[in-house]
Amino acid sequence: MTQVDFPFTIDNRGRTAATAEAEHVRDLVEQVLFTAPGERVNRPSFGSGLLQLVFAPLSDELASATQFLVQGALQQWLGDLIQVEAVEVIAEDSTLGVRVVYTLRRTGERLTVDLSRGA
Repeated sequence: MTQVDFPFTIDNRGRTAATAEAEHVRDLVEQVLFTAPGERVNRPSFGSGLLQLVFAPLSDELASATQFLVQGALQQWLGDLIQVEAVEVIAEDSTLGVRVVYTLRRTGERLTVDLSRGA
């Protein structure tokens, strides 16, 4: 199944760029995680607020809170498309790393998204 690519782009044929289902769902995961609640006018509770943690002091408590924040947002907004298997958050030196492992419900394909916050 082909979906519209995000962010919106034009392909080399001059048409709307398309992407496969797995890449489309990965784009949706990034949209949920990088959108702040209140940012979308008609859906004010959409998002996770992950970007608000960029300036928070790095600690084990922040890592735990981030894990719950990410898992809850993904289950709420993408629960019909994916099954979240694991959310790993690692606070190391000045970097906060987030790894999300999920399975596409329609195909059973297992995928991983890695995100990190550097100093």
